Amino acid sequence: MSALLSPPRARGAETLDSPDTDPGLARRSLRDVALANRFFGGTRAVLDALGPVWARLPRQATLLDVGTGMGDIPAHARRVGARRGVTLETVGLEATVSLAAANRGINTWLVCGDARALPFADHSVDIVTCSQVLHHFFDAEARFVLAEMNRVARVQAIVSDIHRSWIAAAGIWLASFPLAFHPASRHDAVVSVMRGFRVPELKQMVRESLGVDAIVRYRPGYRITASWVPSHTPAPSAT
Repeated sequence: MSALLSPPRARGAETLDSPDTDPGLARRSLRDVALANRFFGGTRAVLDALGPVWARLPRQATLLDVGTGMGDIPAHARRVGARRGVTLETVGLEATVSLAAANRGINTWLVCGDARALPFADHSVDIVTCSQVLHHFFDAEARFVLAEMNRVARVQAIVSDIHRSWIAAAGIWLASFPLAFHPASRHDAVVSVMRGFRVPELKQMVRESLGVDAIVRYRPGYRITASWVPSHTPAPSAT
């Protein structure tokens, strides 16, 4: 039955993938992504994956969010951290200056950089998260993203993405109308679902990229997370 509900992975092209996207449209699309995170489990998936990690963090900790968008998920993580007695400083990374500027004032710091070559030293950040971003990359590039997250993280690395399903694709399409998504966001949302992962696929990708067995779980709202303790030994070839 699960195979019937799961379409084959498709590449597609999303508006936000293009570096030529109008900055105003990009910001509007990121607002729609943040709205989807709020209502359809994107934020909750990351916070749930962070649950077992809080007790292992120092009182003053850092979190890098790769492809941070509007910075909504790190903002929620800071609030949860405060309730757990952890002061969390967050760094948001985006690929372009215009996208990084979209969450000015939300993350503690903003960095413009490439997820495949993170501009951070080895083991320099306590937690590295990447939410709804990995599916934007071809598999060979995605392995570099995972390797870079593993290199930079000191305590935990967490990937959150979309659990591919026909139901999820239809659901986000229908929900986008009452939520007043921009047409570009509606298109991108469906393409994102079709580029998403199933649990065995994401688990295998992490294992092949890093040589570690991540905890990969389905989350409500057709989300999926992979969480692992960083391996500080050289990873297998990302190719």
